[in-house]
Amino acid sequence: MVQPAAGPAFTPRPERFEFTGSGSEYFRIWIVNLLLTIVTIGIYSAWAKVRRTKYFYNNTLVAGSSFEYHGNPISILKGRVIAFGLFILYNVLLHWSPELAIVALIGMAAVLPWLLWKSLQFRAWNSSWRGVRFGFGSSAGQAYKTFLLWPILAVVTLYLMLPFAHHQIKKWQHNNARFGATGFKFSNCATEFYKAYLVPFVVLIIGGIVTAVVFGAIFAGAKRGEPAGAAMAFLPILLILGFYLAFMAIGPIMQAMLFNATWNHTALGDHTFEARVPLGRAAFVGVTNLLGIVCTLGLFIPFAAVRWARLRAEHLTLLPDGSLDDFVADTQSQANATGEGMADLMDFDIGL
Repeated sequence: MVQPAAGPAFTPRPERFEFTGSGSEYFRIWIVNLLLTIVTIGIYSAWAKVRRTKYFYNNTLVAGSSFEYHGNPISILKGRVIAFGLFILYNVLLHWSPELAIVALIGMAAVLPWLLWKSLQFRAWNSSWRGVRFGFGSSAGQAYKTFLLWPILAVVTLYLMLPFAHHQIKKWQHNNARFGATGFKFSNCATEFYKAYLVPFVVLIIGGIVTAVVFGAIFAGAKRGEPAGAAMAFLPILLILGFYLAFMAIGPIMQAMLFNATWNHTALGDHTFEARVPLGRAAFVGVTNLLGIVCTLGLFIPFAAVRWARLRAEHLTLLPDGSLDDFVADTQSQANATGEGMADLMDFDIGL
């Protein structure tokens, strides 16, 4: 008997994320949100968050499909009322009695991990891709351990454990997230978190030392009566400018390194991710964003947000282990059997 020829084996191809939004388009949404939030004394901020989040979700695509956000503004408003109420209570008690204010502060610290946990559940459940919703599990006990234990250890160790604490928080967040019924996995990469915290500051320290040495040499030459050329006269200004630019670049470089470390060690089932945000490009975008915001008195904020979203999306890639169509179909069928009642539980967002 003649055996039929086997069809070509399916070879999954990398799927790059992309961001299709524009600064001018988002500016119109941002300015309306800002004005209505001011006019309504902050009440509209919940609706503003939904409009903003939907815009960025709808313009973020992978494998030709965009993400969707289903958050309810009323639910977000509930969370913000709770947060605002706690803030007012603390300030009133602080005015009446510092002792009671300390008690209130301890009480807020006690309830904050639970609120953040519920907020993560709300955000995940109200996010979807190709009709499949995300989810977030864990427990209140784990939330308290994550948001209290690790930050306290960071403070007790004079922030020597701050990168490790940040790593543990990210690990908890990703290990408890899921897409439908398929869970995310996060492998240990604490060393890369330490690099993300240390490298930018080492560069800044080296820049400060170089600046100090050059200034010292110039002043020493001036005391000896050595003439300074035109280039030497402008050198201090250039050094100061370079130092400030390096200082402004620390944040974007650190964010890019943490973004790369986080997603390079994250998997969704058997599917993995690759993040390669260039540090030089991140520094350029971050510094020019800051200068644009300062020079326009804040009007460049929406353009800055779009530029940063595009930078991250362009350098994030999904590496499928198989067909995404089969994966989504299987995930959808499993999620339908277990997630019907989740919507009633996700009823508010702290609004962070």
